[in-house]
Amino acid sequence: MTTARRTQRERREQAEAKLLTAAAELVVEHGVRALTLARVGERAGYSRGIVTHHFGSKQALLERLSRATQAGFVPGLEGLPAGLDRLLRLIDGYVGALGQVGVFNRAFLLLWAEAATASELAPTFRERDDAFRADLRDDVHAGIADGTIRPDLIPAEVAVAVVGQLRGIGLQRLLDPQAVDTEGLRHAVTEHWRRALSTPTRMV
Repeated sequence: MTTARRTQRERREQAEAKLLTAAAELVVEHGVRALTLARVGERAGYSRGIVTHHFGSKQALLERLSRATQAGFVPGLEGLPAGLDRLLRLIDGYVGALGQVGVFNRAFLLLWAEAATASELAPTFRERDDAFRADLRDDVHAGIADGTIRPDLIPAEVAVAVVGQLRGIGLQRLLDPQAVDTEGLRHAVTEHWRRALSTPTRMV
C-alpha cells in the first residue's frame, strides 16, 4: 500500500499550522513580548528561516495568529440571516466556547488584552473588534427592520456593550476558570440580551 505524496500546498499549510500552534503556545506560556521567530521555529521543529519564509516578520506572524485564533470561534453562523436570532446564537455560542478554552482561545484573549498597551498588536485588534462590532450592528439593524428588536435602541451602543461583556467573561474565565461556569452562564447571558433587545410582542 502506498501513501499519496503531499502536495506543496499541503506541506505549506501543515507547516503554517504547526508554526501558529507553536506561536500560540509561546504567547500563553511567556507573553507576546517573549515571542520571537527563532523561538517559534524551535518550538515547531523548524528553522528560523522557515518561519521567516512563511510570515516575513514578527508583526506579520502576530497578525496571522490573531486571525487564526478567532477563526471558527462560534461555528454554525455562516449563512444565517442577520437579526435577533443570529445575534443571540452568537452570544450563546461565544460563552459556550469559552468553556472549552484551548491554546488558541487563550492566546487570543491574552493578545486582545495586551493590545491595549502593545503598539504592534493594537492596529490588528482594533480592526478585528471593529469587524465584530459591525456584525453585531448589522444584526441589530436587521432586527429593528423586521420588528423583533426594539426600535429605540442604538445599534452601535448595543454592539459595544455585547463585545465588552463577552470579552470580559472571557478574561475572567482565563484568569480563574473555576469561578466562571460557562454552561450555566451562557443561558443567563443569552436570556438577558433576549429580554433587553426584544420588542414587547416578541417577548409574549
